[in-house]
Parts: sequence; structure tokens; C-alpha cells
Amino acid sequence: MSTYTAIKLTPMLESHDIPATLKFYTTILGFTCEAKFDDLSWFSLSKDGIEIMFCMPNEHRNMPKAVMSGSLYIKTNEVKQLWEILKDQCEICYPLEDFDYGMREFAIYDNNGYLLQFGQEL
Repeated sequence: MSTYTAIKLTPMLESHDIPATLKFYTTILGFTCEAKFDDLSWFSLSKDGIEIMFCMPNEHRNMPKAVMSGSLYIKTNEVKQLWEILKDQCEICYPLEDFDYGMREFAIYDNNGYLLQFGQEL
């Protein structure tokens, strides 16, 4: 196996409604759009060192709907405050809860149906 240096991981997610996705992440979650194509077929977002990219379906990957078997887990130091802000603006997967594994967290769905979890160590 060859060796290489991995610098970072940036999720590239597919969206069938790019304008709504851009609005959700910038308006509701407070991300900044760092770059986008003029036709809005792709854009890149960032917030506090986190990067996410979104693209329209294309010939290389064209799923009938947005699909991800896992979730995006975002650690924060203000999970309770974030819950209070988001709970009435988003579809909830599970509410703010303390877990035996030492995390206080909640989960929402974005406008594409992707699961976003937010957690803080207890």
C-alpha cells in the first residue's frame, strides 16, 4: 500500500434543490458560501473551520433523491443554545438529550433529508 498524507475531509453532498440548500445552510445554520458556480450546480460552505460542498446530480452520480447512510456530526460548545435556535425551524430527528457515552446532543434533518447531529461533551 502506498503512503500519502491526507490533509482534510470535506463532504460533497448531492442536492436536488440547490437554492433551498444554500438558503438552509446560510440562513438557518449560519454557514458562509465561500464559492459557487454561476449556474448554482455546485457551491462550497464553511463555518468555524467546517467545510461542506453541495452539487446537483450529474452524469457521475445521479441518485433519484439525496441519500446518505450516516450523518454529519458537528461538535459545538453551545449545544443547548443551538437547540433553542433550531428546534422550531427544522425537522427534528431527536431532541436535546444527555447520553451515557458522555455527550449532550440533538439531531435535525436538512432540507434534503440529510441527518445533522450536534453534540457537546458533558
